[in-house]
Formats: sequence, C-alpha cells, structure tokens
Amino acid sequence: MERYLDPKADLTFKKVFGEHPDLARSFLNALLPLEAGEEIESIEYLPAELVPENPLRKNSIVDVRCRDNQGRQFIVEMQMAWSPEFQQRVLFNAAKAYVRQLGKGLDYSLLEPVYSLNLVNDVIDPALPGYYHSYRMVHEACSDRVIEGLRLVFVELPKFTPHTFSEKRMHVLWLRYLTEIGDQTVSVSSDLRNDPEVGKALSEIRASAFTDAELAAYDKFWDQVSVEVTLYNSGERKGRAEGRAEGERQKALEIARKLKGLGQTNAEIASLTGLSLEEVERL
Repeated sequence: MERYLDPKADLTFKKVFGEHPDLARSFLNALLPLEAGEEIESIEYLPAELVPENPLRKNSIVDVRCRDNQGRQFIVEMQMAWSPEFQQRVLFNAAKAYVRQLGKGLDYSLLEPVYSLNLVNDVIDPALPGYYHSYRMVHEACSDRVIEGLRLVFVELPKFTPHTFSEKRMHVLWLRYLTEIGDQTVSVSSDLRNDPEVGKALSEIRASAFTDAELAAYDKFWDQVSVEVTLYNSGERKGRAEGRAEGERQKALEIARKLKGLGQTNAEIASLTGLSLEEVERL
C-alpha cells in the first residue's frame, strides 16, 4: 500500500504549498479570516528569506511567502514546537514585510495588508479556548475601530477536531490533511482523496514521489525537531527546578550524543548544550 509522509515536515510542506500556487491559494482562502469579496484570486511567490544553515536556530520552521494580484502579502509558517520567542518573531517578520513595501518618497497610501498565518503543532496556551486565534490592531474600548495593515493568525493543530467547528468545508479539509496524515498513514479518508485540491496535495507527499536523498533529509528533519524540543524542555525544567544539576548534565550529554549523530561539530555542540569542549570530545 502507498505510504505518505507527514505534511507538516519542511520537505513536504514546502513542496505542496511552496511549489503549487493553486494549492497555496486554496489553503490561504480556507484558513485566513477573509470577508466575502476579499478572496485571493491568484498569487506569485516571493523570494524566500535568508535563513541560518543551522536548523536549530530557525526552530524547525518552514516558510512560504507570496503576494496576490491586489498586492497583499502572505506569510505562512509551520512551527513544530511552541516557544514564547516565536510569537515575537512572527510579529517582527510581518512588520518587516509591511515596511519593506515602500521605497523612499513613496506614499503611505500604497501600503497593502500583510497576513501572517502560523500553524503550530503544539498547544500555545491550554487556558485559551479554541484552536483558531486571529489578532489585529483594534481600539481597546471600541473594537469596531480597526487599524488595518497587519493580521496575525495562529492555529493550534493539537486542539483541532473536525466535529467541533462549523466552518468552511475547505477550512476543515485542509486542517484534517495536516492533522490526520502522518508517517504511518497508508489509508486516507475518501473525502480527503476525492477533493481535487487536497487530493493533489496528497499525491505530492507520497513516499514514492521522493528520492532516497530527500527521504534521508526528511528523517534528519524529524531528528532535529526531537533534539530541539528536548533542548527547549530541558531549559524550561532547568529554569524551574534548582538542585538538579546532575540530571541536567545527563540530559545535556544525551542531547550532545544526538547532535554528534547529526554531524554537528564539537564546538557547536558545546555551545548548544553548555558542556565543555573536553566533555563533548570524550563522547
């Protein structure tokens, strides 16, 4: 039977939404809070931002950037694990995209809105109801008074359940595509397969559609995500629990061994884990 790859991984997410404008347009129309008449008709991809070579510094995020025929810009990011810094980075990137629209001497009226759609494979705030969170600048006392320009949307994928949300059909189908398909998936629901757009996306993430080198990169991506989550959780525990120095050291050694297996240099491993260079070299 045909095996699928997880659509949330860097390789698959970018292949589907970064190489197929029709699928990116459908995805954005389904998940962004656009009013009737504001739907995206066509898009063109924008050059990708420069990112560090070390994926740990990017927090396992994949990006798709595009602009529609009205000049509106859209940033899509997939975040595998939540951290408070991510929220600030989202705001920074959206603001940067907004101000970069104007050259010297140009009129501010030429500025077009920037939408930032952020899919998080983690729970942002357990106390916050719902999985879909839309932010914009509103007057504190009169919420109908809005300053347009930036729109930030966060989707907590683990909170999504199809039967709890009476939303647009494609909204539900695309989120089901992201949450129901994984490494071990060999059978897909017919309503996903039979939809022309989601079905096309599914055909793009079949394991047989990738080379051996791409599959190796895919596996390495998940190893990096695992290390990153371990690093973050380790730091959280260390900040909250004093007196566990030896336990934290053992955790750092475990992380260091994983990083060695991923080909990181001893100096990089020492910097990331807090271990001494001598300790890393002895592993």
